Amino acid sequence: MSAIDEATDSDSDRLTGTQWALLLVLSGAIFLEGIDVSMMGVALPSIRSDLGMSTSGLQWVVSAYVLGYAGLVLLGGRAGDLLGRRRVFITFLTVFLAFSGLGGLATESWMLVLARFVTGVAAAFLTPVGLSIITTTFAEGRRRNQAVLVYAGAGAGGFSLGMVAGGLLTSLDWRWVFFAPVLVSAVILVGALRLIPSDDPGRLRTGGYDLAGAALLTAGMLTSVYTVVRVTEVAAWQTLLAVAASVGLLARFAAVERRSASPLMRFEILRSGALVRANVVGMLWIAAFVGFQFAAVLYLQELRGWSELETGLALMVIGIDAILAPLVTPHLVIRFGNTQVIVAGLVAGVAAYAAFLPLGADWTYMAMLPTFLTLGVAFSLTYGPLTIAATDGVAEEEQGLASGLLTMSFQFGAALGLAVVTAVLVGASESGDAANASLGDFRTALTVPFAATVLGGLVMATARKGTTGPVEIAAVRTDALPAESTA
Repeated sequence: MSAIDEATDSDSDRLTGTQWALLLVLSGAIFLEGIDVSMMGVALPSIRSDLGMSTSGLQWVVSAYVLGYAGLVLLGGRAGDLLGRRRVFITFLTVFLAFSGLGGLATESWMLVLARFVTGVAAAFLTPVGLSIITTTFAEGRRRNQAVLVYAGAGAGGFSLGMVAGGLLTSLDWRWVFFAPVLVSAVILVGALRLIPSDDPGRLRTGGYDLAGAALLTAGMLTSVYTVVRVTEVAAWQTLLAVAASVGLLARFAAVERRSASPLMRFEILRSGALVRANVVGMLWIAAFVGFQFAAVLYLQELRGWSELETGLALMVIGIDAILAPLVTPHLVIRFGNTQVIVAGLVAGVAAYAAFLPLGADWTYMAMLPTFLTLGVAFSLTYGPLTIAATDGVAEEEQGLASGLLTMSFQFGAALGLAVVTAVLVGASESGDAANASLGDFRTALTVPFAATVLGGLVMATARKGTTGPVEIAAVRTDALPAESTA
């Protein structure tokens, strides 16, 4: 038991000030990761104009990040188990800070894409280690579930509020979308150095690093997304060849893992139905949201002529999940259980996307508001409970792996959702470029997030009744929160 846990044994319903401070630092990191990804969505049209990028090339500004992230996140989780979570967290937070700043200095598209890829690699180590610090520092049960939901709420809030911040910063200059995270990272780094507990050398795992597996996994996912992006631009035989290459790389990854003495991924962990279900649903949910965001931003800015600031303010209401996730979702999970809350969130998501399908050329903001508001509620009901489902019951020595799997699913879902929506927009447009997409093209593209969310709901509905009933979570008492956390 950690010192932090021991400090609260006498009051299991509340976290101490030290625990809240540590949780705020770790939540700040996942908030930073979420806001960094979503700010790009609002800034993309300005980046395209300044650097002269095509729509297919533009989506790589986001995809390079999430592919570096998704491809190496399992290695990142294992590195924390092997080298020490504090060491890995601080090291890669520093890398994140440096390359985010370099992205803001890019003068060519390839420089920007490269900086985004390295930033994604840094996040691949940073994020799963941050979650595993929580799941190994807070004892399983009430305190851990409370901490995980606050942490997940921060990530969801960053993801949605990033669209607002992106609009505000892009209205000044799109480069501030890269420079602002540098300032936030520096503050978090100072807190991390002071608050993250030192690693216990006696509890670190021994073993090697499956670099071959990490390379094969990254290559397989990169090929998969590239295939989707190019499907409307190349001959059918080229698409089939790319699909075969992707399948071959992923099959080779599986073969390497089964023979490796220190596998990147121990496949026995997939025997947990709850873990697999959480990862599949998480991938579909994030794919839908990122795809919707991309299409909505292009619709507002390029078809309707709205400014970056107007777009960010329009999407601001989605950030309601930053309030609901830590303050309301825990009580719903206590009362109804993870599965029921997640299903409710997915149903809300389906309703939100359905309401946006009849998109009009002159829709007022009030016509769009129900979708944005419902999406915020839906995000608050899905993100945190999915995180609990994916890590609950996993042995401490594999918390890094379980956290990495979920993060990989989220990020690969983001890359795939963006790629599919881009491919649909480009394929539907007569000009072959989403910059000139018609209203009908956007309506076609918006069926992608709708279908992905419906599929996610069907997968979640397969959960057996009674396996994820009400759970014990410490009440999130606002009077125990530091002032910063209620901002």
